[in-house]
Amino acid sequence: MVNLRQLDLNLLVTLDVLLAEQNVTRAAQRLNYSQPSVSVHLAKLRDVFDDPLLLPGPRGMRPTARAESLREPLRQALAALELAVGADAPFDPARARDTWRLAASDNSTATILLPALGGLRVQAPHTRVALLPMVPARLARQAEEGEIDLAFHTRDDSPASLRSRVLFDERYVLVGRHDHPRLRRKPTLAQFCALEQVVVSPDGGGFSGVTDSALAAQGLSRQVVLSVPHFLVVVQTLLASDLVALLPERLVRGNPQLRVVEPPLVLPGYQMTMLWPERCHRDPAHRWLREFIATALPG
Repeated sequence: MVNLRQLDLNLLVTLDVLLAEQNVTRAAQRLNYSQPSVSVHLAKLRDVFDDPLLLPGPRGMRPTARAESLREPLRQALAALELAVGADAPFDPARARDTWRLAASDNSTATILLPALGGLRVQAPHTRVALLPMVPARLARQAEEGEIDLAFHTRDDSPASLRSRVLFDERYVLVGRHDHPRLRRKPTLAQFCALEQVVVSPDGGGFSGVTDSALAAQGLSRQVVLSVPHFLVVVQTLLASDLVALLPERLVRGNPQLRVVEPPLVLPGYQMTMLWPERCHRDPAHRWLREFIATALPG
């Protein structure tokens, strides 16, 4: 039995060409080897397979039965190996049938993915997208184990093990329904603290955040009366009540049903990033998707 660990791959390439050409001189020319080098390879192959493989014939060389049995499996194996180690073929979105699994909050879905979806359906009509819940504590594991291909999350809270690209800088604005009686102009800090407010608590049930830390530094507090797990629930709540909220500007930009004013205190914003694992970094399809999403962002 042939020991593959001791077999030089170059010998198999030579054998494949010899079986095709059945002539040492022509095989040498095709391989860009000298004729003596091909003869040395043939001698080693005969020793490896314990068979003459190619015998002198009236018009060159003729393969033995053992060589004939190797011809097709060897050709297929070398073709598969060449495909495996060769350069990636260019990605053609029009013919692609990939399924991409993306982890995003409802905010990221509304501000990043939905604006890209129409163009994605045009350029890659046979692909599919699965939107999965954003669970920050599980992002790194999900990405490395292949459960997700891309994720969208704030830069400061992203796993260091994942590749990232900053998509945009975001800031918070104060929002209420378009005819809110107390948002006709920018409120004072005291007026802001007196407003009944709703906050987003992704982990569930929280009633404070960076705004409350900023207020506490000034010895102040606000009235948070409702905590919800999703940004879009906040928008619906504002439309049906006198509650107000501090929301990412992109989420509410251009919505005629909402009134947007500057908050009366300076709040830290955040950078939204696109995240992916190292295993996908050089994949042509994945690279195309990342670039498409980044360029499809609204201005």
